[in-house]
Amino acid sequence: MTAAAMELGSASGAVDRLRPGQMVYVPGVSGESLPFYEALRNDADHARDVTFVGVHFPGINRSDYLALHPTVRQRAYFMSPAVRAALPSGRVDLMPLDYPGIVRDLEEDLHLDVALAQVAPPDESGRCSLGVSYDFLPSVWHKARTRIAHVNPLLPRTRGSFSVRLEDCSARFECPAAVPALVGETADEATRRHAAHVAGLVRDGDTLQFGVGRLQGAILEALRGHRRLRIYSGMVSPPVARLVDAGVIAGEGAIETGVALGDASFYDRVGRDATFYFRPVRETHDVRRIAAIPNFCAINSALSVDLWGQANAESIDGRVVAGAGGLPAFSAGARLAANGRSVISLSATAEGGQVSRIVAKLPAGAITTVPRYETDCVVTEYGTAELRGLSLQARARALIRIAAPQFREQLASQWLDMEKAL
Repeated sequence: MTAAAMELGSASGAVDRLRPGQMVYVPGVSGESLPFYEALRNDADHARDVTFVGVHFPGINRSDYLALHPTVRQRAYFMSPAVRAALPSGRVDLMPLDYPGIVRDLEEDLHLDVALAQVAPPDESGRCSLGVSYDFLPSVWHKARTRIAHVNPLLPRTRGSFSVRLEDCSARFECPAAVPALVGETADEATRRHAAHVAGLVRDGDTLQFGVGRLQGAILEALRGHRRLRIYSGMVSPPVARLVDAGVIAGEGAIETGVALGDASFYDRVGRDATFYFRPVRETHDVRRIAAIPNFCAINSALSVDLWGQANAESIDGRVVAGAGGLPAFSAGARLAANGRSVISLSATAEGGQVSRIVAKLPAGAITTVPRYETDCVVTEYGTAELRGLSLQARARALIRIAAPQFREQLASQWLDMEKAL
């Protein structure tokens, strides 16, 4: 479309464009348009028989599209309380895909009627930055029949490899709105000890990938003594800015990411700081791009690791609680990179120390997110198990050593039985 985008005046005008039977892309993470969802809540009949699709994270994105109308459907990629509640009704398609798989699903498998984008105000050429969330919008924008832009004056204009041209929009509305935020968590002593073990694996000059959360933030804080680090990651949070200020990370574009998650001051920072450069998932999670980065160190979390070295990041007691996300792509890319490695970091116990997260075998029903041959290092607050180059027996012994002390004897006994069955 080359004509000027229709000015809708408000989010309600965007909601008026929805029709029964449509599939509508609504962005998630820090790219979610909160005014659009609120307008839908206030006029829920416009959600009748609509299928919503997007990558929404529990704890960050709290909008419940399935609750808008009993005929709403959703194509989801992560489990959430709302998704779990609606599964028995058959109104949810929960897709078992990692990030590259989601890109392929969006680009090749879906017919999209409407795509919504939250963007920063246009520059002098009429181009709008995607602000602090580039993730999946570029995979759907040009294929959608109707493209609606929410121009948010509170969204910072960032540097990135994709932008929205107003002339390509079918319609637009301008509305200042808060950007979804992530509240930081304070690390306790065990977490700081754990983080120090992980930081000890990082070498000066490495390029790092990591997630967000209390442990990941503590790991970044523990890297203040390093130098010449770079970031190539799906998400970043406020601790990376402190590494820039400390001189650990320096240089234009030294932090390449898809999404920033933090508070308003952090979002303002990434808009002003040329250290940050944004890319969509089709770039950040491209295994070939990752493999081409020397000294790439992928640092990810898991829910449990067994004595074979298999990591489960998606299920607890056979119950799906998360998605694979970017872990498989970054793990595979790190193994292919020159001097690269994949680190799995997890607390040694759960449920107040009653359950070991280092287990003899992943139980029936558990999901193997990372196979044993892709795990280079496993780290808990009790130390590091360097698995690369070790035999099956040596790997098991190394993992038992970093389990919580109260579980080591039991794990050793279980391994003896497993070893006899080899």
